[in-house]
Amino acid sequence: MSKRDDLIAQYAGDLRDKCGMEPDMDLLTKVTIGCGPAIYNADAATVAGTQESELETVKNNFLIKKLGLSEGPELMDAINSVLTTYGQSNRNKYRAVVYYMLAKHFGKEAVYG
Repeated sequence: MSKRDDLIAQYAGDLRDKCGMEPDMDLLTKVTIGCGPAIYNADAATVAGTQESELETVKNNFLIKKLGLSEGPELMDAINSVLTTYGQSNRNKYRAVVYYMLAKHFGKEAVYG
């Protein structure tokens, strides 16, 4: 298995074990590929849930630019909801998992079609 395949398997495990959901492996693979080389960098691969600037980056770069959503308070509410589902006590909240859950939350799976 490649390094990316190992990471996808790890992300699927997080979705099952920490988030209580069965992952759509095709979508998870596409979201992971969409994250690009960031998944291989320890700092960039995770979302710092307590840093306001990091949450703004997720909102602007992923929700607005990638998913094409409009600015509004529901975006930050969704990010906070996803981070709560992932578990505030989990130190490593992987970017691909967070993006996957946000895409599902907004019904934007077709962006990765």
